[in-house]
Amino acid sequence: MLTLSDTAVAAGFHLVHLAEVGSTNAEALALGAAGEVRPTWVVADRQMAGRGRRGRDWAGFEGNLFATLLLTDPAPAQKVAELCFVAALALDDALLNLAPDLELRFKVKWPNDALLDGAKVSGTLIEATTRGGTTQVAIGIGVNIVRHPDAMPYPTTSLHAAGIDVTRDAVFAALSRSMVTALAIWRRGEGFNAIRAGWIARAHNLGGHLVVRTDDRRIEGIFVGLDPQGRLLLDTPDGREAVTVGDVTPTLSATVH
Repeated sequence: MLTLSDTAVAAGFHLVHLAEVGSTNAEALALGAAGEVRPTWVVADRQMAGRGRRGRDWAGFEGNLFATLLLTDPAPAQKVAELCFVAALALDDALLNLAPDLELRFKVKWPNDALLDGAKVSGTLIEATTRGGTTQVAIGIGVNIVRHPDAMPYPTTSLHAAGIDVTRDAVFAALSRSMVTALAIWRRGEGFNAIRAGWIARAHNLGGHLVVRTDDRRIEGIFVGLDPQGRLLLDTPDGREAVTVGDVTPTLSATVH
C-alpha cells in the first residue's frame, strides 16, 4: 500500500495517489494553481506523458515510481535550482536505507540523474511557476524499479535488473522520509554547502574526463566538482569552466592538453 512515512506525516506532508496521469509534475502544479499550499506528493501508478530535462520523454512503465513533490515558496528564486541536488541526495539515502550494498554502486550525475552500475536508473525534473508573488515548485522524480527503457542513447537499468528486489511502495515511503531530512539540511538554501558536499561525495566520474554539450558548444575537461552555486566545474585546456546547463557524458580521454 502506498503511504507516506511517519516522518513525512509528522512534518505536514500530504499524499495524492492517482491511478493514471499525463505527468505528475503537471498534476502537482495544477493542484498548486487550485490553491494547494501544503507540501504535497503526487504519485501515479501510470504516467502517460512524463517529461525529462529539455522536453525529453520519460518512459512510464507500471511498477516504477512516478512521483512529484509540490512545494510552496521553498526558497528564494535563485535557490530553487538547488533542489535537484537535494532530491538526488534524498533518493540516494532512501535507496541505501533499503539496500545498503548499493553504496558503491549508486552515483549521481550532474545535474539530475542517478546512476546504478553506471546506467541511468532515475531522473529528476524541477519546474516552477509564480502567481501573485507566490512561487510553487514541482520536484519530479522517476525511478526505474521493475523495468527500464531500451534503445536509448545512453545505458539504462532498473533496480530489479540490478538485483535490488524492492517495491515501488517501499521506495516511495523511504523517499518521503529522506526528503524531509534533506530539505531540513538544505534550509531554504542556507545549508546548500552541506548538500553540495554530500553530492560531490557521491558524484559519478569525479576526477575523470567529461564532455558537456550545450546548445552551441562542446566542452571537454576534468570534472573537479561544483561551485557554490551548483555549477559543474571542468578544468579545460583554456582554464576552469563553470557550466550552468548542458548534457554530460564521460569520455575515455586520458589527458587534457
